[in-house]
Amino acid sequence: MIAFLLSFAVASIVAIVLHGSTRRFVRNRLRYVDSVQKGFAPWVAGAVAFGVGALIAPMLPLVGLGTALTAGLAVGSGVAAGARDIRTGNSPVVYGG
Repeated sequence: MIAFLLSFAVASIVAIVLHGSTRRFVRNRLRYVDSVQKGFAPWVAGAVAFGVGALIAPMLPLVGLGTALTAGLAVGSGVAAGARDIRTGNSPVVYGG
């Protein structure tokens, strides 16, 4: 039971961090990239994140395919939210680095 709660906590933290960082990256760095604005970009990003997570998951304790799936969903939703921020104009202006 404790292992399940710990793995759920790890998956939740990973999802929150990945969603926020992916959204910020898309909003600030990929603002002028046309392919991010297309409908398939979140699916591709989520699939790549799941694939990487599925490769890393067997090597780490308390992390399984559920965590990899959560990471893929978080990255995909972060890309979609960042693209939506760009389209609606809710993107802060970032100067420099």
